[in-house]
Amino acid sequence: MDKKPKVTVIGAGFAGLSAAALLAKADCDVTVIEKNEMAGGRARTWAKDGFLFDMGPSWYWMPDVFENYYQLFNKTTSDFYQLKRLSPSYRIYFGKNDTIDVPETLADLYLLFEQLEPGSSNNLKSFLAQAKYKYEVGMNEYVFKPSHSVMEYFDPRLAISGIKLQLLGNMREHVHRLFKNERLRKLLEFPVLFLGATPQNTPALYSLMNYADLVLGTWYPIGGMHKIVSAMQQIAEDAGVKFIFNTAVTKIEVKNHLAEQVITDKGSFESDFVVGNADYHHIEQQLLAKTERRYSEKYWDNRTMAPSCLLFYIGLNKKLSNILHHNLFFDENFDQHAEEIYTDPKWPTKPLFYACCPSITDPSVAPAGCENLFFLIPVAPDLIDSESKREEYFNILVNRFKDLTGNDISDSILFKRSYAMDNFVADYNAFKGNAYGLANTLKQTAFLKPKMKSKVTNFLYTGQLTVPGPGVPPAIISGQVVAKEIIKKLKKA
Repeated sequence: MDKKPKVTVIGAGFAGLSAAALLAKADCDVTVIEKNEMAGGRARTWAKDGFLFDMGPSWYWMPDVFENYYQLFNKTTSDFYQLKRLSPSYRIYFGKNDTIDVPETLADLYLLFEQLEPGSSNNLKSFLAQAKYKYEVGMNEYVFKPSHSVMEYFDPRLAISGIKLQLLGNMREHVHRLFKNERLRKLLEFPVLFLGATPQNTPALYSLMNYADLVLGTWYPIGGMHKIVSAMQQIAEDAGVKFIFNTAVTKIEVKNHLAEQVITDKGSFESDFVVGNADYHHIEQQLLAKTERRYSEKYWDNRTMAPSCLLFYIGLNKKLSNILHHNLFFDENFDQHAEEIYTDPKWPTKPLFYACCPSITDPSVAPAGCENLFFLIPVAPDLIDSESKREEYFNILVNRFKDLTGNDISDSILFKRSYAMDNFVADYNAFKGNAYGLANTLKQTAFLKPKMKSKVTNFLYTGQLTVPGPGVPPAIISGQVVAKEIIKKLKKA
């Protein structure tokens, strides 16, 4: 092509930012259209009265993925923000005065396991050695595959790796075979909650998350998780990417199986290539004509979705005690809560929940003498949402938080904001109000996920509903994979 190819990216989430910057670096004319007022997708921020809340992701795992991305632009993490490793990584509450603090160092971790289950440290060493192999092979071999076809995996070397990766076993069997202590089992099964499925339905491959958690560690970018968004937006803008905010895409005009125009509520954009980083289902079922859709509504209705969640952003006029930056409350039955998400979807009877208090680590996110508190309950997608239901669960959380930590916040709340399924639909067009995309079950892994390739020749999808899957690092990688696919097409043109 004599002129720069025009690429329109729909959505400024992590995958869209990643793809946009790399395509601009490859000399494309890139425009990102975002319906909300800022970049980041679910990683937007909300500010009020001197408090700054990260509205979505709050865990910084897999620091190597971020660093590797920045290095593609001759940058490094420290060019954008100070990264602090949390120590302890997080706390798990099993009941009143019954907690585990997950240590930063492996030596302390082995000691913890020995204290709770004598002899288990050797099993942990074996478990983490396998997890390391899965992480290194998975992150280097598998996640960067576009997964257009199963043929991509017909490689003798990968076949051998696949056996070692335990693609057919599940996390529950893998963990329970090695460990008998229920607290340790919960500790090791916890990371799969981020993958959107029960341990019984999550391939044992995903013990690689335990390596990310227990070996690579839990980190925090000072200033908040949105520092990642700011860094990626700056990289993209420096490469020449144009951003258009507060603009909704209403239609993709297709002729001869080519997306020629991206129509918005404020005008249209001619495109040589289009990247869909907004909700896959929404784009396909609402923005494309029926003849241009790869999947039917029946297909989507049969997908196993990851959970949605009920969130509360709370400004407190006092400091808290006896909690860490990250806190998991596993004092109720894990399997019952999971069943009420996946098997018999309903509002949970006795929910597990998560509390994040970033102001413990970072005073900049709350006024002096105050605390920035974030509650999260995983819930089934597509539930009936209401203010009364949100308030009911907020009262449950406040009472449980008081009983388990000794912190009574009921008279110290300056303000609170709730966020749940209806908000996910309104802000992100999220299918069934999901928060985390598709569940990473065996039947929805790799080439079994919705395809990056559209039926429309010059249109590709990226983000949490396609490969490699949900989470911030996978989203960044998803953008890299899509950019590479488009660059290959351009070189052939």
